[in-house]
Amino acid sequence: MTNIKVTMANSLKKKPDEGSLGFGRYFTDHMFLLDYSPNDGWHRARVEPYAPVALDPAAMVFHYGQEVFEGLKAYRGVDGRIRLFRAIENIRRMNRSCERLFVPTVDEDIFVDGLLALLRMDIEWVPKAQDASLYIRPVIIATDPYLGVRASKTYLFMIILSPSGAYYKGGMSPTSIYVETKDVRAVRGGLGSVKAGANYAATMRAQERAKKEGFTQVLWTDAFEHRRIEEIGTSNAFFVIDGTVVTPALSDSILAGITRASCIELLKSWGMRVEEREVVIDELVEAAGAGRISEAFASGTAAVISPVGKLRWNGQDVAMGNGGVGPISRRLYDKLTGIQRAKEPDTLGWTMLI
Repeated sequence: MTNIKVTMANSLKKKPDEGSLGFGRYFTDHMFLLDYSPNDGWHRARVEPYAPVALDPAAMVFHYGQEVFEGLKAYRGVDGRIRLFRAIENIRRMNRSCERLFVPTVDEDIFVDGLLALLRMDIEWVPKAQDASLYIRPVIIATDPYLGVRASKTYLFMIILSPSGAYYKGGMSPTSIYVETKDVRAVRGGLGSVKAGANYAATMRAQERAKKEGFTQVLWTDAFEHRRIEEIGTSNAFFVIDGTVVTPALSDSILAGITRASCIELLKSWGMRVEEREVVIDELVEAAGAGRISEAFASGTAAVISPVGKLRWNGQDVAMGNGGVGPISRRLYDKLTGIQRAKEPDTLGWTMLI
């Protein structure tokens, strides 16, 4: 058991109205912190009142972007108990991100102990409202005050909590997706398969263009030909073609989504055919025109399952199925949220009780 120093906040915040939480706007009373140095490794585990963090203006995270993060959720079940969903997978993925960015990995036990200590302090912040949850954001940043290009020697690991509602205002309503062919999110050999801030910084311009055109998200294509499908915004993409669920095969330019893996496992357990392979935009346009695509959806921690109603490609709107919520999307959403909220038994061992 990790030795964690706990300092309680002198005064507690007023909790926001659960009916208007939005996503990522509010933060709880406390945060977990952990320091790294070459001599001591990860040390000084502590839970402290949520507050600004003091950093030297020369801290290397500001100048060279050495940073990784994760995103997971705590859910209040129908039985009133709080659960995490596949948290160990998030921890392991964060450590894979650390290895790619040359950041020291965090021992799984320290990670879990710190997260649980923080959650127990702020347990009342887990929303009771349907479709709301407590979003968990672990992050590691480089803290050396140094203006030379090298890996930092010191780091700060933090976990903060944010009560959040549905990621999209429309909930399970179909989204409209703009297929990007100018900007590039990631390249082979780059950072596309890890959760690092640089990945997301590179998407902002295209997302804003798509938003101005009335689209919910961007569908990213490969960096060189802009033909191969990679990701939808912050989510993995799925298309149901001739009854087969097709998703782009993982590569080092596509994030290995935990919800993605959960969807694939569920689909196969239901006897459905799943293909992880190269998916080309021309194939989607042709299949949609021939009526062979019955539905499409994105999967991710924030929205769980987000149906896709249409794609915009080369000025053309391409309907995905009938443009509505498909039966596979609905079944996956109901099953995943059912497990997360204890509406049905977790026979797969995916949840962790707090």
